[in-house]
Amino acid sequence: MKKTIALAALAALTFGAQAADFPDGKTITFVVPFAAGGPTDKVARDLAEAMQKALGATIVVDNTAGAGSTIGNAKVARAKNDGYTLLVTHVGMATTPVLYRKLSYNYETDFEYLGMINDVPMTLIGKPQLEANNFKELQTWIAAHKGKVNLGNAGIGSASHLCGLLFQSALKAEMTTVPYKGTAPAIADLMGGQIDLLCDQTTNTTGQIEAKKVKAYGVTTLKRVNTPALKDIPTLDEQGLKNFQVTIWHGLYAPKGTPAPVLKKLNDALKTALKDPDFIRREEALGAVVVSDKRSDPAEHKKFVQSEVARFGPVIKEAGVYAD
Repeated sequence: MKKTIALAALAALTFGAQAADFPDGKTITFVVPFAAGGPTDKVARDLAEAMQKALGATIVVDNTAGAGSTIGNAKVARAKNDGYTLLVTHVGMATTPVLYRKLSYNYETDFEYLGMINDVPMTLIGKPQLEANNFKELQTWIAAHKGKVNLGNAGIGSASHLCGLLFQSALKAEMTTVPYKGTAPAIADLMGGQIDLLCDQTTNTTGQIEAKKVKAYGVTTLKRVNTPALKDIPTLDEQGLKNFQVTIWHGLYAPKGTPAPVLKKLNDALKTALKDPDFIRREEALGAVVVSDKRSDPAEHKKFVQSEVARFGPVIKEAGVYAD
């Protein structure tokens, strides 16, 4: 018995020493649960570059895509809790618990929340042939075409799908949803007039708005987006859809049980990265707003995600559309 206790104590001391030395020159992996080249992948790679300066360690990105981010999420939930395998994901952390009725992980208990990274606004856009030239006219047009409006999205569980559900709920209007396999084909059909409306993130729509290939009816933040291409587009809130706010935020997570000293070092490095001028400039180029509020703290990060689950849950359940 004494020998067992002594060995356990020695193991704890060794683990504690390793945690104190973290990252000790070892490589850290950011698991991104989406394909390379997408918005979340870009955010992760920009963050990796900024955080590795603060940590003095190399950070690589591992794209483990599939099943609406749940494969990558589960991979990190099962990973060794030593701080060397982390998860960078978006609002899906709050929506998969509702979209998927059977998950191999629990979003509340299987992760350590490290802090929020950014918010990506969304835009409500329409086909160029649409008669409505502003949001007020669009509301009238939707009412006149009840049951005949086609609202595209990038697939079940995508950012555009969630925004579309919230938009229909806020407007109290039912539309025919048209799911695509990604944003690119959805925008292509929108520009071609095959669908009427689409709500998607600025990282995907700014170019088409700037080129006037689509009509822009509003942004989904409570304040206007301060980028040249979008600064003159009113928010949906200021146009009468009160408190309508949808952003595609990103956060950083570690496996549950990661030692407190390691979590502290990671959070400190994250906060340093969020103030890095190069990182801020790169995120702004994506149309993203770097987090500068208390959500960069682990407790506030988790509280925010829980509030998002509570917000999206009823809308998804009411629609009755699940990913499994």
